[in-house]
Amino acid sequence: MNAQMILKQLMKQAGSGSGSRSSGGNDLKGMVDSLSSQLSGSGSGSGKSGGQSGGFDPKQLLGGGALGMLVGSKRGRQMGGKALKYGAIAGVGMLAWKAWQNSRGGSGGDETREGKPVEQLEANQQEERSLELLQAMIMAARADGHIDGQERAMLAEQIDELGADDELHQWVEQQLQAPLDAEALAQQADSPQAAREMYLVSVAIIDDQNAMERAWLDQLATALNLDDALKQELEQQAVAS
Repeated sequence: MNAQMILKQLMKQAGSGSGSRSSGGNDLKGMVDSLSSQLSGSGSGSGKSGGQSGGFDPKQLLGGGALGMLVGSKRGRQMGGKALKYGAIAGVGMLAWKAWQNSRGGSGGDETREGKPVEQLEANQQEERSLELLQAMIMAARADGHIDGQERAMLAEQIDELGADDELHQWVEQQLQAPLDAEALAQQADSPQAAREMYLVSVAIIDDQNAMERAWLDQLATALNLDDALKQELEQQAVAS
């Protein structure tokens, strides 16, 4: 599979989204709202040039749309500024490491025991970690139960457009249909650092004002054995990023 390539592209999209929001360039909330309305059937037309609102092509959203689909495709969801935590995905490894240090009073950490940030891993390890993080993101996107069959198909298509190979495509399809199980997801974490990153990307995807999504975060934090101090630090890093 080529999960690390897909994750890197999502991180790049997230970095572009975070920069656009802070510079006032693109209206990301408007983009997401526009995409959401089209997914719910209010748009018209089809194809790359059709179904647009105000000349907006959904595929322009964060350079391909996969990340936008993950955070913005839920029907009836009100996407406020707190939900658009793209920076947490763009710098997931280092931000998760920083959150851990902050929770320990700023002391350094042992990468041998804790695990390295995803950005610093060797190729094989990075591939494994990328799968873990993609799985966490997909589970988080499904947490409110509003991704239907059509939206699952569209998300899979967007990930394919990022260059997913056949094996990864089949894996994504499986994740989109698998039962939501925080314990099973947590078992995929290969280190304490991986657990922190999995929680951070979940926070980035989820709207914590939604009761079902908040409940998923709490279940995942428990399954990942994150203490309250670390959990709070990770959530603060997501908001501040």
